[in-house]
Parts: sequence; C-alpha cells; structure tokens
Amino acid sequence: MKKESIASIALVCIILGFMLAVQFKTTAANPNNISTARAQDLTEQLEKITKERDALADELASLREKLAQTNKRDQAINALTEELTRANVLAGLVPVKGPGIIVTLTDSSQPLQPTDNPNLYLVHDEDLLRLVNELRAGGAEAIAVNDQRLVSNSEIRCAGPTILVNTTKIAPPFVIKAIGDPQLLESSIRMKGGWLETLETWGIKSQVKVMQTIEIPAYKGPLDFQYAVPQTKS
Repeated sequence: MKKESIASIALVCIILGFMLAVQFKTTAANPNNISTARAQDLTEQLEKITKERDALADELASLREKLAQTNKRDQAINALTEELTRANVLAGLVPVKGPGIIVTLTDSSQPLQPTDNPNLYLVHDEDLLRLVNELRAGGAEAIAVNDQRLVSNSEIRCAGPTILVNTTKIAPPFVIKAIGDPQLLESSIRMKGGWLETLETWGIKSQVKVMQTIEIPAYKGPLDFQYAVPQTKS
C-alpha cells in the first residue's frame, strides 16, 4: 500500500509538472500573432487544463493523506508487535538468550555411614525449588531446569524416584540455566548460608559457570487459564 501510494504521488507530480509547463508556454505566447478564434480556443484549453490541474492537486492531497494514515497504521502495528513479543517473553512462550549462569548438580558419591540418612545425599525437588528461588531473588529473567522452561504455572515436585518439571520427568545431572546479571546471579547462588552451600556439606556435587550467552527454550506445555481473567476498571 505504501509503495503504491508513493508511486501514485510521483505520477501525479509528473502530470502536474507537465501541465504547468504547457500552461507557462501558452501564457508566454505573443498575443499579437494569434487570431481571436485562436485566442478563444487557447483560453478554453487553459481553463480545461486549470480544472484538470486543480483536480490532480486535490488527488495529490488525498494520496498524501492516505500515505500519512498508512504510516500511522504501520507505526501502530509495529508498536503492537513489540508489545506482543514482550508479553511472550515474559510468559516464557518464546526462546530467549542472554548472559547468565549454569548450575549443575549431581548426587553425592560420599560413602554412607550407618547412621546417615541416604536422602540427604540425593538431589530432591525441594533442593531445585530453593535454588530456583534464590536465582529469582538475584534477578533471573528466565530459568530452565534440564531445558524445561519455568513459567507461572510450572511445578517442580517429587514423583517417586524422579523429579517432575512441567510434568516431564528429569534425572541427574540437574542443569539449571538462568539468564540475568551473571555477577548478581552467581552471588545469589553462592551466598553464605545459601542452599548450595548446604548441599555441598552433604557431598552434593555442584558446578557454577558464568556464561556470556545462554539459550533457554520456550515453554511447550499447556497454558490455559479458566478462572483468572483480567480485572476491569469499574
């Protein structure tokens, strides 16, 4: 639509220029060398050209107005597209990338003592939940556990000997990816008295990598709200 409008405006400008040239040439002619009939004929042609010129000028103004409206519509569409993209990022519905950290956990390999609780040497759903919460407190903007993107309705829970994330079974090693300020994220996960430090006392193996770029996939599960609806202003 925009290209067609610009082409139309260019065509109208060319025709107007041609008519103005004809009008100038006609006006510049020596009136002493033409007959009365010829003068009347030229006058009629001039009036006709003048009317056509005025009509083309009106059309030109109309086309310019349409072009301006098209530009405004394009700007509105671009603004809506940007807002939709931002909403999808916040909802976890599109893949994202950026700086951050990767935390890898594996079960402890320390030999058990007769009085030890073996559960303390394994990574549980609660451990992942606590670490994810610490990363969120550190400003993480996107988090995934074993490539399962965490969104508002994601769950991390125990299911027998395995852990479910987004209803998907995951197993060691547990890899938590978080995008955000790498220094803040690393500080939040390594803070004194934090949960990672607690896990390490039981021999849980951990590795924290600061990355310049991390890719986190989109959430692929169902996302259907039946009860929560936008609140309207009264």
